[in-house]
Amino acid sequence: MVLEGSSEALCPPPSLELRPSCNKSQPSPPLGSSSQPHDGVFPEDKEPVKYGELIVLGHNGSLANGDKGRRRSRLALYKRPKANGVKPDVIHNVSTPLVSKALSNKSQHSISYTLSRSHSVIVEYTHDTNTDMFQIGRSTESMIDFVVTDTAGSSSGQGGGAAGEGGGGGQSAQSTISRYACRIMCERSAPYTARIYAAGFDSSKNIFLGERAAKWRTSDGLMDGLTTNGVLVMHPAGEFVSEPAPGVWREISVCGNVFALRETRSAQQRGKLVENESNTLQDGSLIDLCGATLLWRTPAGLRHTPTLKQLESLRQELNAARPQCPVGFNTLAFPSLAQREIVDKKQPWVYVNCGHVHGYHNWGYRKEKGPAGPGGTAPASTGERECPMCRRVGPYVPLWLGCEGGLYLDAGPPTHAFCPCGHVCSEKTVVGWSQIPLPHGTHAFHAACPFCGTWLTGEQGHIKLIFQGPVD
Repeated sequence: MVLEGSSEALCPPPSLELRPSCNKSQPSPPLGSSSQPHDGVFPEDKEPVKYGELIVLGHNGSLANGDKGRRRSRLALYKRPKANGVKPDVIHNVSTPLVSKALSNKSQHSISYTLSRSHSVIVEYTHDTNTDMFQIGRSTESMIDFVVTDTAGSSSGQGGGAAGEGGGGGQSAQSTISRYACRIMCERSAPYTARIYAAGFDSSKNIFLGERAAKWRTSDGLMDGLTTNGVLVMHPAGEFVSEPAPGVWREISVCGNVFALRETRSAQQRGKLVENESNTLQDGSLIDLCGATLLWRTPAGLRHTPTLKQLESLRQELNAARPQCPVGFNTLAFPSLAQREIVDKKQPWVYVNCGHVHGYHNWGYRKEKGPAGPGGTAPASTGERECPMCRRVGPYVPLWLGCEGGLYLDAGPPTHAFCPCGHVCSEKTVVGWSQIPLPHGTHAFHAACPFCGTWLTGEQGHIKLIFQGPVD
């Protein structure tokens, strides 16, 4: 394809071959495919090669309306039967009126950088046999492998998943997640390195960075840019499983470079380039799409987490111990993993400020000086109760077992709960997640329960559960 060059004086010539990449230090970003990520089983392979898994925070094992096709709370990325990656090939400097002509070839992948009304830079991509590409975004078009929409944190702490997984049209219409949010490139040969890039190719196999998007020419004369609301990534400071500790949130560019955060999420000015960090995903890396946060788990990391069968075994062990309410002396029992919305009458409840576990009772509300409900106590909606064991006052909520094993840091016993939602898991898991600040809005960060998205409260964000055994 021959395009006219711009009359402006620019660093590269009108057409420049790129060998091998627009990012000298990293492999090129490939393109996603309309095929399902989990269909990559070679006929001659006994077991498919798994690159890793993506888990959306705020859903306790599945979306509220159930996982369906590419719209789900968790997705495994497998090696594809045939490579679908692409890599930068040729760069063109063209006058803007010719851009539509340049991008009309739907078999040619490209990224278009609009610099002004009269000038654009187009980077053509060619097939890369060494990489597989998986695209993530809000769009339900076939080129998106993992459809992700806004996750709203649960305020009640009840149930297993957060609201707003995209079932209704109104939620999607106001979504801050891009239709083509990002893409993950996985090397098809060991060690199967996975890298993340901002923005994804659309149905015409193009990525457009408009005139208002943050974009710039790099020191080597190539192009790079950021998406409107940005793609943020935080790699763990240490080993996610052995020594969980949060890293620093960064922003990833279209070419996979790493930058400090902008002043606000969609500010025009980019942050400072962070040269000693990369876009390579590690076990425990978090990806924030401005509306939903995804966790990347490697096959090695997942071996330390409990399976659904193991979680069911832990639930049965808890119930086999026959925990009792210290006041009513009735035996308590955690409901089945499938029951995540309706509170069972035998379900254990906890005072989140002290950890004493009880059965449900409709008394002990804290008295307040203001307008009171029946009997001079605060209305039940306040949730503030006085523990009959230690007299500490605080929220009183039902306990739910964390059902998404990929969010666990180990397979330890479920002895702790997040505050104030009451999701139960291992001590290492609550301690690890309580330290991680998750993005909220344009520039705020809060630690949250990974199972439901509720902001954590209290001094530590979690509590050790105090069960009373059977009196007999």
